[in-house]
Amino acid sequence: MNYKCELVEQPAQPVLSIRTRSVVENLPQVFGQAYGAIIKYLSEIGEYPSGPPFAAYYNLDMQDLDVEAGFPVTKALPGKDSIKPGEIPGGKFASCLYTGPYSECEPAYNALTEWIKEKGCTPTGVAYEFYLNDPAQTPESELQTRIMIPIK
Repeated sequence: MNYKCELVEQPAQPVLSIRTRSVVENLPQVFGQAYGAIIKYLSEIGEYPSGPPFAAYYNLDMQDLDVEAGFPVTKALPGKDSIKPGEIPGGKFASCLYTGPYSECEPAYNALTEWIKEKGCTPTGVAYEFYLNDPAQTPESELQTRIMIPIK
């Protein structure tokens, strides 16, 4: 499959998120709980997400993933309990759009990693995924994930 990889410049983005550790098999439940808790909290304070849900992966150990799940918001907001304020840093990102089941996105990562090498860039070690449509309403084969890797 061909992936359109590109370089994008993004401003810093305030977020509310929950950072945790999980085995890869439990991610759907972990993300569902995190997104649900954040949406509930946003509703309580009269705010809304300013974009689709995201996950940040700080390592690639499938048995002990260090992940952050959250939503972009329009401004810095206070956190509550495990929900923390933060930001996706601004700067240059290598980006590609993957369409298909979440569990089969490895070829898109491989293509993006190869593209980064070809461009002579260095990844920062964090990978972001933005989930552009709702898995409860979208067939797996049509799920869209924007993969973004900050680069130096």
